[in-house]
Order: sequence, then C-alpha cells, then structure tokens
Amino acid sequence: MRLDKFLKVSRVIKRRTLAKEVCDRGQILLNGRTAKAGSVVKPGDILDINFGARRLKIRINLILASVPAKEADNMYEILEDIRQET
Repeated sequence: MRLDKFLKVSRVIKRRTLAKEVCDRGQILLNGRTAKAGSVVKPGDILDINFGARRLKIRINLILASVPAKEADNMYEILEDIRQET
C-alpha cells in the first residue's frame, strides 16, 4: 500500500492530500530513509513522522484497504510520541 494511503486509512493523518504534502516536505522517514507519498509500506516498517512540534514513531502492524475508525489504531503501534514545548 502507498504510504499516503496508509496514513489516511490508519487515521494517523486525517486527509490523504495532507499526508502527501507531509511526505513531499520530507517530514516522514520510512525505516530511516526519507519517504515519498508513493513509497510502498508493509507490516514491520517503522515510520518517523514530524509534525512541527510533535514527533511520532510508529511500527506498522497491519495493512488493510479500509477499516472502521474504532479499529484504525490496530494498524500500527506507537513506539514514541514526543511533543516539544514551544
């Protein structure tokens, strides 16, 4: 599955266009390397996502084409959630 679609389906980022923009700005690392929106993700991959003052590190557990909102967080495991004070 494409990275931007995974971020939207898993609800890590609410909109696919926003996920693409974050990727295009180089704010997402896939297994330690800068990721593009079209990068293919699979279970076991590690994502480092930088949203301004927040850094989120997750491990992908499942790849599903669609999932109910209540079950979306089963698609990944949060490894780190760092919020920097400004």
